[in-house]
This record gives sequence, C-alpha cells and structure tokens, in this order.
Amino acid sequence: MKTLSPTGAYGLLLVLPLLLAVLQSTTAHKNDINIYSLTVDSKVSSRFAHTVVTSRVVNKGSAVQEATFQMELPKKAFITNFSMIIDGVTYPGNIKEKAAAQEQYSAAVARGESAGLVRATGRKTEQFQVAVSVAPAAKVTFELVYEELLARHLGVYELLLKIQPQQLVKHLQMDIHIFEPQGISFLETESTFMTNELAEALTISQNKTKAHIRFKPTLSQQQKSPEQQETVLDGNFIVRYDVNRTVTGGSIQIENGYFVHYFAPEGLSAIPKNVVFVIDTSGSMRGRKIQQTREALIKILGDLGSRDQFNLVSFSGEATQWKKGLLPASAENVEEAKSYAAEIHAQGGTNINDAMLMAVQLLERANREELLPARSVTLIILLTDGDPTVGETNPSKIQKNVREAIDGQHSLFCLGFGFDVSYAFLEKMALENGGLARRIYEDSDSALQLEDFYQEVANPLLRLVAFEYPSNAVEAVTQDNFRLFFKGSELVVAGKLRDQSPDVLSAKVRGQLHMENVTFVMESRVAEQEAEFLSPKYIFHSFMERLWAYLTIQQLLAQTVSASDAEKKALEARALSLSLNYSFVTPLTSMVITKPEGQEQSQVAEKPVENGNRQGNTHSGHSSFQFHSVGDRTSRLTGPPGPLQPTRFSHPFSRITLDRVLPEVLSVPDETSHDMDSRIIGATIPPPPARIQAPSVILPLPGQSVDQLCVDLKHSQGPVKLLSDPGQGVEVTGHYEREKARFSWIEVTFKHPPLQVRASLEHIVVIRNRQSSAYKWKETLYSVMPGLKITMDKAGLLLLSSPNRVTIGLLSWDGPGKGLRLLLRDTDHFSSQISGTFGQFYQDVVWGPPAAADDSKRTVTVQGHDHSATRELKLDYQEGSPGKEISCWTVVL
Repeated sequence: MKTLSPTGAYGLLLVLPLLLAVLQSTTAHKNDINIYSLTVDSKVSSRFAHTVVTSRVVNKGSAVQEATFQMELPKKAFITNFSMIIDGVTYPGNIKEKAAAQEQYSAAVARGESAGLVRATGRKTEQFQVAVSVAPAAKVTFELVYEELLARHLGVYELLLKIQPQQLVKHLQMDIHIFEPQGISFLETESTFMTNELAEALTISQNKTKAHIRFKPTLSQQQKSPEQQETVLDGNFIVRYDVNRTVTGGSIQIENGYFVHYFAPEGLSAIPKNVVFVIDTSGSMRGRKIQQTREALIKILGDLGSRDQFNLVSFSGEATQWKKGLLPASAENVEEAKSYAAEIHAQGGTNINDAMLMAVQLLERANREELLPARSVTLIILLTDGDPTVGETNPSKIQKNVREAIDGQHSLFCLGFGFDVSYAFLEKMALENGGLARRIYEDSDSALQLEDFYQEVANPLLRLVAFEYPSNAVEAVTQDNFRLFFKGSELVVAGKLRDQSPDVLSAKVRGQLHMENVTFVMESRVAEQEAEFLSPKYIFHSFMERLWAYLTIQQLLAQTVSASDAEKKALEARALSLSLNYSFVTPLTSMVITKPEGQEQSQVAEKPVENGNRQGNTHSGHSSFQFHSVGDRTSRLTGPPGPLQPTRFSHPFSRITLDRVLPEVLSVPDETSHDMDSRIIGATIPPPPARIQAPSVILPLPGQSVDQLCVDLKHSQGPVKLLSDPGQGVEVTGHYEREKARFSWIEVTFKHPPLQVRASLEHIVVIRNRQSSAYKWKETLYSVMPGLKITMDKAGLLLLSSPNRVTIGLLSWDGPGKGLRLLLRDTDHFSSQISGTFGQFYQDVVWGPPAAADDSKRTVTVQGHDHSATRELKLDYQEGSPGKEISCWTVVL
C-alpha cells in the first residue's frame, strides 16, 4: 500500500471528570478529508458517564486518502466499543484477553502487516489512534464508546471537554445529560475558547435533578473571522457540579437489580492529624523543583490546623529531622518551620530508606510517650524525584522495611516529582500502607499540584469506616471498609441485590469521629429507586450493573499492586473475567481492530500502565497506545532530542512539519553603530524623551467632576489593601514592588460565591472549594458560575463581573512599566462601605479648582486629606498593549 504523509484535519478532546476523548483526522492533499459531522453524546447517570463519540468523514479528493482517528481518554476510563463503518460495512473492535490478542498481533508483525504499539505516561490521559484508507468520494463513520465513574475531588465532579476540530465542521454538536437523583446543588461551566458570539451556541437547562448542556455552533460562529476559513474552536470546555447531601450523609440508588451507595457526610469536624513531611533535597531536585517545593511547603504549613502536630524530615545522602519530636501547629512553630523550609537546598544522593524509617520513628516515639491526641490521625507524606541511590537501594527491601515499621498504624502518601522516579515503587509502598501515590508533573503549576494534593488529605473526617448490609439482601459487594474518609471526597460501594431481597434495602455505616463512634443508618425502597431511572433520555440501560463491574475491576487491579504472587493471579483472573464479560479494555485485555480487505488485517490496542520512569514522550502530558498503519514509513517513535534543536514550520491544518537547523546569528543593535558614529563626528545627541508610563491604576469616577483618575504608587512596599467593600462582598489586595514600580501579585476575594483569584506575573490561579486551577496569561477563558462570570481574552485582560456588581479587571501589562494592572468598571455599584488605598477615592472626595498659576495642577481632598493632582500624559492600558495616550489627572501615593 502506498504511504501517504498525514496532515491534520480535525481533533476533538473530551474529558468527563477527567473523562476524555480526542478525535483527529489526517489527510494528505490540502485537507481532502472533510469532517461533515462530529457529535459527542455523554450521559452521566448517578456519576457514571457513558460517552459516544461519532465522527463522519468524506474524501473529497480524487485519490485514495488516509483518515486517522485519534483518541485520548483519562487513565481510569475504559473503552467499551470502537467501530468503523466503511461502504456500509461495519468493522468492529473485538476485546480479547491480552495474551490472545498479543499472539494475533505478533503473528501480524511477523507478516509485516501491523505497526508497533506506543506506550507513554502522561498527566491525565492515554492515547491511541487508528488509520484507514478512504477511496475518492467514500465516507467513513468512526464510533467510539467509553465509560468512567466520576470521582468527587475537593467537593466537585468535573467534566472537561477539549475541542480542537482544526477545520470548520458543518454539523458539530455536543450534548451532556446529567441525572442525579440526590439533586444537583450547583452547576458551573468554563471554557478556554468561548467568545461572546460562541456563547450564543451554548444552552444550559437545569431542574432539581437533571441538567442538559448543549454546544452547537454554526459554521459562521466557528470561524475566526468572515475572511478566514479557520476555526476558533481550540481549547477546553469544563462542567463542574455537585449534589445535595442528606443528614445521613449517603444515598442508596438501585437500578435493574444492582445498587450503588454514595457516602459523603457534611458538617463533620476534622480529626486532628499528626503529619510528618519527608522531603527529598538530593541534587536532582536542584533548580526549579526545589524552588517549587519550598513554595508549596510554605503554603501547606500555613494551612495546618490549630489542633494538628507536625515535623519535617529532609533527606539527600543522609536524613535530617527538623526538630526532635512532633510540634503543635502553633503560629510560632509554623512560622519557624516556614523559615526552615525557605532555606532548604538541593545536593547529594537519595536515601529514601533512612528518611522513611526516621519519619516512622518520630510517630512511634510520640505514641509511646503518649504525645499523640487520642483517636487522632497519623500521616506520612513523602516527596521524591528519583530512585534510591544511597544506603538501602533495593526497592523491594525498602518497601518491606517501611511496611514492617508502619505495621498498619499510619497512612503513607507518596508523591513522585517528574519521571526520574519509579512510580510503581512509590505506588506499591503507598498502597501497602493505607495511602496512595500521585505523580507531580514538572510544570509551572507544580507547586499548585503539591498544594492541591495536600488539600485532599488535609481534613480527615472519619476513621475506620465500615459499610454493613443485610446478608440476605445483597451479594458481590465491592470494597466496604475504608481506613479514612477525607473532606471533599466520597466513598462508593456497589453490589448486586439477591433474588429474594427485601422490598427495603437498609444499610449502616460505622466510623470513628475524633471523640466518639458514630453510626449512619439509611434505607432505600427498591421499587421507588427503580422508578427513578426509567427516563430513556438520561439513562442507558443497565448502567448500574456496568458501574458495579467497572468499580470492581478498578479495585481488583489496585489490590494486585501489593498482593503476593498467588493472590495476584487470583485477583487478575477475576478482573479479566469481568473485563471480557462487560467488554472493557483494561490492563488485562486488548482490543483487536479489523479492517477492509487489502489493508492491515489486525491492529491491537492495549491499555497502558503507569509504572515506568524514563519515557521519551512524556513531555506531552499524555499516555498513549496507538493503532498505526504499517505502510506509514514516517517514524512514530522518536528518541531524545540531540544538541541541535530544529526550527519547526507547520501549516495551520497540517501535522506535517519541516525541520531545518538554523545557525545562531549574533546581531549588533543599531543603537551601537549610531553611538559610534556620534562619537566619531563629535556631535551631541540629546537624551531621548521620557517614555510615557502606564499608571498603577486608572479609576473611573462616575458622578465626580473628574471622570477618571490615574493613581501611581511611589511610596508603598509589600502587601497593600487596594479595595474592600463588604457591601459588594469583595476585597482586593496586592503586593507592590517599589524598586520595580509594579505589582508582583494581585488577589481578588469574593464572598459570594466564595472564590479567590490570585494573579501573578506568571499565571492566574482561581481557588474555589480548596481546589486550585491555574491559567496562563493570554489564554482565552470563559467561566460562568452562579453569581460570577470570569473571562480573559488573548490580550491578557481578565474580567470578573456579575449583574449589579463592580467589574474588576486584571491585566498582565507588557508595555512601559511592565507588571500587573488593576481595572475597575461599573464603579457606581460600590457601596458606602468602600475603603482601601484605591477605594478611598469613592468616599468623600472634593476636587479643588485648577491652580491659578498652573492649570495643570489642582488639589483633591479625600476623607479630609489633601493630595496634589497633576494633569499628565499616561498610557491607557485598559484595552491591552500597546495602549493609547490619554491626558489624566494623576495622584501619587
């Protein structure tokens, strides 16, 4: 078969709470493969998401073209079906035991009929693709189905949709149906590509238990401009929601003979915790990693509860504890620990074994000396970026030493920083000791990743949680005992109802609070619950049985990590049987794709497992498993880059890149030669005129004799309260650097909804429900939630607005006086309680007349204090760079 170099035609990425799919079609001859229809239909029924992605393409060229279907999905999602319809014939994907599929695959490779698999580890996703040859005028339909149980993370379920069509699509439609019998307590949307025009294509309808979100843009709405045939759709679309909680803290839902029990009680007080932070300070942490670790650790220390106890263990070649024992998290101790954390430096080897044993000994000694509060929680949090190199270096022996030392008494959480660490080593060590492992990705938001992880475990609410059901009512129940329950999470148990089960299913959930035991009792009437799930619009048949199978497989696979060899075989056998029965592509199964005669007869997709450490294409943030055409002679596997980096040129619709090594060119600025000529001639060059600066803030002053005021901060240093309006429920603070005449950060805090926006020179962080989301400047953002809209354009203008409220803007200013700038609009909404450095100009302001000798000067009296105001030329930054010159009355504070 002739190989055609693929070029990009479209891509669609869908994530539903970390559920995600990407479609991308490629073609060779100037976009001859045309996508005329692309639909995504996702039904989320009681947290279980069932997604169908359908793409229809046609070859408009006069020659055979290759269309490529590329998909990305979250690591915990299971593909359940994939098929292609070509010339009216359906070519399905068949799910088989991995060994059988691999045998078929190996035979195909021997015949030269199939391409190799690509496995990589990424941040949230796995990827594979399949290519098929399309005859002139022929049409192909791709259909992909996958499922995942949405996990509650810091109080929310999240559906993320990433849209990258790379061409205009005549029929593009996405529907998300959510049905939650408990009731939807809040729903919000966010997008990184939405414009005011595109927002008209988005419709959201919601009642007590159901929500429908539809995005259906027309061709003109997709266009960047009437003159350009390029699509503006390129970014994320996110839905976040949560459900109502009952007094009993749980909900039992029943459908078609299966039940699921969701448990997340509200209103409980956090149990005091004793936590030891074990921090890798070896040489490999040098640079950005240790800087981000310091930053995160300082923030985490500040979040410790007043009843908590803590200590720090740092390690490189040797382990060192900060203090001899656990210390109360008093303000004084926390500040001292922050000072210590700020001074940690990276050097030496990696002695994980001694550091871990030292942490356990700290907790054990405190326990023997009765220094641990009764019924408190003990945690060890390990952060490392490399494999052990000093002391005990055998991973199995380290795991054994740690397991024996902890002896089931403490919970261990392991954070692997980057890809130079064996994640499998950390994961097994954590799971063996009642915790979990998490990879921290090297990026600008690494510190936020660390902080977010800590927030997940910062507030333990219950210990030793056990679910109990009548033995004559249920069978095949999933995990029903949990060591800890944390605030913002959710415990999930599923099972099957027995044939002769009672009409009412009862359950008890027992656990330990800080000072007492507690039992939650709940009942669910089977007939009433079955009736809840009869609406065909929102429900796919037997979804709860599939939910039970999905959850069972995930838990069995997790148990294999720390099981003995004999136990592992039994666990894998059960997981394999369920995977085949319910057609899930799991680490134990593979999907075999069949193609039309004359093309490669078999291709195999396998689910990757994140257990490696140095992988060549991990920088992309994706794990991948791919179907490739054997005739494609373009290498899909690339090694590490060499010392010379190519300059890459890419057509807007194309995945073809041209590599050309360009030599470095040293240029001499024109000013250098100009100065040299001046010295030779002996001429005197006058100094350039002073550059017009953008002020610290431009304040619109409705109703005053001056319509706007420019304020420059010259004498401030450090944190400044800029605005505070309790009536509006908003406060704005900033950190001013006097030497650089700029704000290094500005923070806006809202009371309703409870939310904080922190803008730094590097990025913007939105914090809600203890969860942080980071955005880079000049990334388009469009977020709508009850009571607030957040938007950002490509000029870097961030606006926070809502009806009957002051609009607050933040701008990353690139012009003269580079730094952050504050904008205010609709200031007539300020209440009489407004105050602050800038807020004072909206209270008791009196403008004096221009001075007789110089009408560019006048006096302004603010709350009884006189300030000199001067008419000056300033740069108005409110529409972004390069700004425009304005004449503005200026006050210097």
